[in-house]
Amino acid sequence: MRDELLTIIEKNSRIGLNELAVLLGASEEEVLKELETLEKEEIICGYHTLINWEKTSIEKVTALIEVRVTPQRGQGFDRIAERLYNYPEVHAVYLISGGYDLLVILEEKSLREISNFVSDKLAPLEAILSTATHFILKKYKDHGTILSKKNEDEREKITP
Repeated sequence: MRDELLTIIEKNSRIGLNELAVLLGASEEEVLKELETLEKEEIICGYHTLINWEKTSIEKVTALIEVRVTPQRGQGFDRIAERLYNYPEVHAVYLISGGYDLLVILEEKSLREISNFVSDKLAPLEAILSTATHFILKKYKDHGTILSKKNEDEREKITP
């Protein structure tokens, strides 16, 4: 039940307890108990809403910042990652393979705010060797959800 429950709520965290119970062939009480256990074990870490900010009046700029760091003795990348994820502007931090060590996802109101974050907060950190910043210009799909659907051709078809 656990794996199936996680798969269902990952796609729709607003699904009702009753509907979950029906889909899983379990009682609402069993499902609720399992959800509570998953939260307690920190397998479920939160519930989020996916918003297409392009369709709102709120300005948001998302940047992907690749960061090369010097790993710290006995702690590897954990200490610098923790320092980065504690900044409120930081949306996510990932340890990655390749030419860089960490990927930092930042959301701000403007390019200038992101630039200031990189120059004022990231660059001065002793462990950071270099950064490369990439800006997301348009989101087509996010968290498995298509955000930019192809418009149907609304012209009338003319046939001979």
